[in-house]
Amino acid sequence: MQLFGVNLHLNSREQLKKKSSKPDWLTLVSRCKNGDRGAQKAMYDALARKMFAVCMRYMGNRQDAEDILQDGFVTLFSKLESYSGAGSFEGWARKIFVNTALMSLRKKDVLRQSDDVDTAWYISADEPTPVQKIGYQELSKMISELPPGFRTAFNMYIIEGYSHKEIAEALGVSEATSRSQLQRARAMLQGKIKEKY
Repeated sequence: MQLFGVNLHLNSREQLKKKSSKPDWLTLVSRCKNGDRGAQKAMYDALARKMFAVCMRYMGNRQDAEDILQDGFVTLFSKLESYSGAGSFEGWARKIFVNTALMSLRKKDVLRQSDDVDTAWYISADEPTPVQKIGYQELSKMISELPPGFRTAFNMYIIEGYSHKEIAEALGVSEATSRSQLQRARAMLQGKIKEKY
């Protein structure tokens, strides 16, 4: 991946070998604002793995997630001036990547063609499941295999903590659609887990 004139690779051995030390975000942000390419690369190295995981949760496949990651970094570097220094920089950056993924999904109109929650009640989401038997990576893979609308509602509600009202506003759909997609995502995940266990 080419970003700001520097070749960057998510799986480069050098990057994986680096110890994950917490960067001094305020200094790094200041240096990036001044156009320091080394600081931009350091910021990329510090954030790429975490933000790629966010992108994967929303996009469901590596190629789309890599595109969103690159677009997210372009947006992040262009909006650094708006970071006030208040609050967590990583939290601020995460919102940029989530919003970048949501804009892409909105363009694809992943939720608009879905059923209202009233038509989705036939799906039982209250039956007990053997979730305790499943590992994080396996569950993440199952989530990534959900249809885009289901995956988006699930990630926004369960992982990111958005309300149905916020999801509806962010994606331009009704709250009922958000609820329906979440309910269907839960039911589909439960079905996958029951099949496996």
